[in-house]
Amino acid sequence: MQAIIFALISYFTWGTGAFIEAIVARRLNSYSLIFWGFILSALILSFYAFFQTTSLNLLTPAILILNIILGTVLIAGSIIYFEAYKVANRAIVGTIAQSFPAVVVILSLIFLGERVTFSQAVSIIIIFVGMFLSAVDISELRRKTFSINKGFLFAIIAMICWGAYFAFIKIPVEKIGWFWPNYFSFLLFPLIFFYMRIMKIKLEKPTKNNAFFLIIISTVLVRVAEFSYNFAISKGLVVIVAPIAGANLTLFVLLAFLIFKDPIKKQQIIGIITALVGIVLLSTLSV
Repeated sequence: MQAIIFALISYFTWGTGAFIEAIVARRLNSYSLIFWGFILSALILSFYAFFQTTSLNLLTPAILILNIILGTVLIAGSIIYFEAYKVANRAIVGTIAQSFPAVVVILSLIFLGERVTFSQAVSIIIIFVGMFLSAVDISELRRKTFSINKGFLFAIIAMICWGAYFAFIKIPVEKIGWFWPNYFSFLLFPLIFFYMRIMKIKLEKPTKNNAFFLIIISTVLVRVAEFSYNFAISKGLVVIVAPIAGANLTLFVLLAFLIFKDPIKKQQIIGIITALVGIVLLSTLSV
């Protein structure tokens, strides 16, 4: 039951946090947003880290190395994702990359030895169908022919990177608890700065266009989502938690419609309802 509750918390905070990040992205470049978000997280959580030192007794060199690798993969996925946006259709790139929960499920079934019942599997499929309908305009796909370019390949790589991170992060979570795995990942924020220097991407001040307050809000929400996800997978199966938390894309679309009056089509409404039905079914069947 705890796993489901925190998976739902992750769903709501991730979707809301990602929505606010989209607002900030209109005021800062994406790399500056992720850099300040990571450094802010590392600084704030450093104070809390002092109260979590007992679990460090269980930290081994192998787990630390794995965590560093996973953190690097997470950051690499984000960088590749932003690069994909530069050379490909944003809607398609976003849809592909945000499908990472499907990768999480597959990796969890293959490598983590997790199993689900037939009913749970059907519920997971319903969630993914809802996510697809929420994000992809099928009628537009019929009218246009999208050529496969490196942008789409980047999106696939980003999807795999994020999927690998959120699947295998369960290994360090089981060893050292829900806090340290994410914290170690945040400490790798200099990698983002080094990439920006190499690519000559300007690091914009967090106060530009009054973005600082929104950065704080979005960072807090997304961090709560990630820690809730970690706590959820420490109490239950990744293959159950990931589809629920990862379906936050549907909440993002709904918030964009309600707050910014972004156009929403019947297909997207059907997708949102479908995903929510799948979440309810999976939550009920997994208690």
